[in-house]
Amino acid sequence: MAQNQEVRYLTPQTKDIKKKKYCRFKKLGIKYVDYKDPEFLKKFLNEQGKILPRRITGTSLKFQRKVAQAVKRARHLALLPYVTDMMK
Repeated sequence: MAQNQEVRYLTPQTKDIKKKKYCRFKKLGIKYVDYKDPEFLKKFLNEQGKILPRRITGTSLKFQRKVAQAVKRARHLALLPYVTDMMK
């Protein structure tokens, strides 16, 4: 009988390795979120223009509030759109 029964795969199995999320503000030492910089604020918006939640971006609660306030101010000054089809 077959004594050496090993399971072999044609391609190696991949294991989903999740990277630890971090707050980019704390890591880079950013203390102020500028509402006049729409390119930076676009990193926190999805394609429709909605603000991404903390669980996706990894931003801390303190800076998530500051980002939300900055995005709202930029929208009010027409630096960012309220709604769009494909922003990025």
